[in-house]
Amino acid sequence: MVGGGLGDIEEVLACGRHLEAAGFPLTLYRRRGRALPRSVEGPFDWPAHARRSKILERGRASTAVTVSPCWGVSAAPSRPEPFGRGGVWEEECSDIERAYGPEQTLHISFEEFARTWTSREETIERYREGGVPSRKIRARSRTAEFAREVEQFHDALVRYRAFDRPNVLHLYSTFHPRRSFVREFPEAVQCGPLPSGRRRSRPRTSGGARRGAWVWYASPASSHRLIEPILSGLASRTPASAISIHTPRPMPGTVDRSARGVVRTVLGLEARGNWQDEFDQARVRVVTGSRTLLEALELGGPFLYFNGLMGDRSPRRHRPEKITALLDLGRRARLDPGLLRDLDDFSRGRRVGEIVIRADQRLGGWRRFPVFRPGISGFPPGYENAGTLVTSVVRSLTGRPGEVVALVREVRSGVFRWPGVRTSVG
Repeated sequence: MVGGGLGDIEEVLACGRHLEAAGFPLTLYRRRGRALPRSVEGPFDWPAHARRSKILERGRASTAVTVSPCWGVSAAPSRPEPFGRGGVWEEECSDIERAYGPEQTLHISFEEFARTWTSREETIERYREGGVPSRKIRARSRTAEFAREVEQFHDALVRYRAFDRPNVLHLYSTFHPRRSFVREFPEAVQCGPLPSGRRRSRPRTSGGARRGAWVWYASPASSHRLIEPILSGLASRTPASAISIHTPRPMPGTVDRSARGVVRTVLGLEARGNWQDEFDQARVRVVTGSRTLLEALELGGPFLYFNGLMGDRSPRRHRPEKITALLDLGRRARLDPGLLRDLDDFSRGRRVGEIVIRADQRLGGWRRFPVFRPGISGFPPGYENAGTLVTSVVRSLTGRPGEVVALVREVRSGVFRWPGVRTSVG
């Protein structure tokens, strides 16, 4: 994992499902004697794959492709310098490059969803999350010291995200591309979201069945701040709506209600089928991070978003770029302003009980929850869907052995073509 949740692992597996569906053989390679990193063996929905502890020499393909979350953090080699420790997959990636050669090894790196901010914006955000008042940030942003910090951030991102590696394809999936980001970081490739690639055994539910329970993926450490207003809101009608809380830590305030069957708390990882069935059939989904948010959009139906709060006196959202990008998408689509305000306020921990009542009882804009259509505008043809983009890039390698670096350059610059599509990422 790169982030604090399980989404980084799920994202790699989602990409694997798209590649498997396209007919590519998948391998989980880990050197003999090296345990898998924490949580990788969790109850995930794995695509069909082989597991190997050494690279096969006979029958080897001409080109290898690796998929990882943030390659510069999870798989880049060690360097003899401060902060130069390699990633947990560095030995395996080095083995693959030695066996195939750098020109015949493509590393696909899924960077953090919707984090397409310039170095200046990132530096301002660092102060905001740290609790510096807005007026002080504005004053500081006009200083020469701040300009040096922005430059330092830029240099660090290029270095530690491995933008200098010509055989790494850095994919920044998001809801809408940002020109300022790609101007500063031309190595970054912006594309639409990565669908789950999951074959569902039952029709999608709208999340509107009255008997369905709420499902909350409560991974942020500050989730306990919302428990009382959420449960109070659910108890506002008779019988009270039930909620299933999936959390890595005990949730204060749920014990008494659990005894009455109103709350079900699941600590740690649950069997994948149980979680998926619950999530698919939920009356309302409370999601966090990127993967559960994208799956909620994929399924359709009501959801709320909470990615954590920092600070006590003046609580601040933790890494709000995903909900901010979603709200921007909703405003461009002219969705109900009241509904968008509810989504925004809930993510800030405001009016939580009131919003839960509105969502649970389908009041106002919640009566007909809209269909968000992420990734349908602003991207060049072929870049709207990260799964389609990846499979097209990998498929193009079958006729271009030894041209990985040229291919990465094409995808970055916008002259990459596959049958029937000409792209431009200008």
